[in-house]
Amino acid sequence: MIINSIKSPNHSQRKRSKKKIEFIIIHYTGMQSERASIKRLVSSKSKVSTHYLINRDGEVVKMVDENRVAWHAGKSKWKHFNKLNSTSIGIELVNKGHEFGYQSFPKAQIQKLVLLLKTLVKKYKIKNTNILGHSDIAPLRKIDPGEKFPWNYLIKNKIVFKYSVNKNIDLMINNKKNYRSIFFKNLYKIGYRYFNQKKSSKYDSKIIKAFQRRYRQNKIDGLIDRECINISYNVANSMKN
Repeated sequence: MIINSIKSPNHSQRKRSKKKIEFIIIHYTGMQSERASIKRLVSSKSKVSTHYLINRDGEVVKMVDENRVAWHAGKSKWKHFNKLNSTSIGIELVNKGHEFGYQSFPKAQIQKLVLLLKTLVKKYKIKNTNILGHSDIAPLRKIDPGEKFPWNYLIKNKIVFKYSVNKNIDLMINNKKNYRSIFFKNLYKIGYRYFNQKKSSKYDSKIIKAFQRRYRQNKIDGLIDRECINISYNVANSMKN
């Protein structure tokens, strides 16, 4: 795989060990053009960067060495991890994003992403449950890579975790008053944070939408229903934590 290089100055000066890298975080650029995206990622004023950028033709650009911490994740949490910059590799996919006209991800772009992911997973022995979207780890701030991102294609290529569906489970969810408690208990087990399992919040809908963008992409409404509870239960109970 051919990888070009455009260096960004936005990274830690100290090198990190290979063992420190445990996650891969997928983003979209969310800007009007590839040129604007690269300009921002190499600007010292922006204080943002990524390890890799893949454009819509499938061209891969390396911007920060993997042994340096790139500034792509920002304020973030997943399970017991905080500030995931230090433990992750960031990959930006050129896409206008929701603000400028959210696009489907081209086949060429996703195929190169798959090749890159396979290389990184093998090199760093990254768990298939540790390949995440930006909205998974920062659901109050971010919505990328969004509901058009083809997680199922990554599952088919045996890169991303595939959960088992148990159609015979009895979730005892006849009482809608229990929906939130059951759902957020499942989300906590999966790895999502930024919520209180026992107390509702005005931010609940953002957490729910983050889950839906990943696991139920056809309906992003921020509401907990039986389908969401079933999916969350199956995901949570298929994971080897």
